[in-house]
Amino acid sequence: SGILLNTGAGQHILKNPLVVNSIIEKAALRRTDVILEVGPGTGNLTVKMLEKVKKVIACEIDPRLVGELQKRVQGTCLANKLEIKVGDVLKTDLPFFDACVANLPYQISSPFVFKLLLHRPFFRCAILMFQREFALRLVAKPGTKLYCRLSINTQLLARVDHLMKVGRNNFRPPPKVESSVVRIEPKNPPPPINFQEWDGLVRIAFVRKNKTLSAAFKSSAVEQLLDHNYRIHCSLHNTVSSFFNILNSISAYCDLHTDFFRREIPENFKIAEKIQTVLKNTGYSEKRARSMDIDDFIRYFFFSLCLHFK
Repeated sequence: SGILLNTGAGQHILKNPLVVNSIIEKAALRRTDVILEVGPGTGNLTVKMLEKVKKVIACEIDPRLVGELQKRVQGTCLANKLEIKVGDVLKTDLPFFDACVANLPYQISSPFVFKLLLHRPFFRCAILMFQREFALRLVAKPGTKLYCRLSINTQLLARVDHLMKVGRNNFRPPPKVESSVVRIEPKNPPPPINFQEWDGLVRIAFVRKNKTLSAAFKSSAVEQLLDHNYRIHCSLHNTVSSFFNILNSISAYCDLHTDFFRREIPENFKIAEKIQTVLKNTGYSEKRARSMDIDDFIRYFFFSLCLHFK
């Protein structure tokens, strides 16, 4: 097509049919599948998927590319299997789908991954093209250089596998970075965790991932945030007793003792003391986020429910 692509908006068309076929093979598509595709471009991946599945729902923000995609299937037996949604996928509700397969615009990688993982009902898997470094962060393990908040949040909610590297010359125009294809399979059922609270904890821990948790939580900004959240929660619920229902339900998982927590806010209450008490009782004062795995964070998260991170 003669369309001038907007690389600033992440428009890089996957042109190599061998890579397209490899992605489709790894997606293990079924005849009965409804597939979600984001950023279909001119339809190189879309058309191949339409030949193998029941339906493709393609989300495209650029009306010019929508026109190209429509022209490509017009008058063919594939046309009635394609549904195009025009607009920003981050600002709209996702439809029902069995799997997501996409050469994603790299600028929306992080928000789209979490929109996907928090979507219900559950989907089977997602096969997504990302910038190489982003892909490696998704699969990074504790203690490695790229291990970060993105790594642990994604791995909390899904199994993530790096499938293959894709060189920049497989795209038109070539991007400035190398790419990778990743498989994401959501955990079903998901862990019994409030994700917003969890992300608040992880965000604090990874601001300086090489610092000890004790040092990270001594920040005045963190203390003010937690004190504010704690008091708001208690005022809304009159007491902190609502925590005990939560703690009792998960105590078997973490071997907790709910009598550790007070049932009311004393006049001389200081959040800093509560933070350090929680750290001491978990034995996590000297731990560093860079080397903590999901089990470490889950145990600390349940112990620190009384702090409220969101």
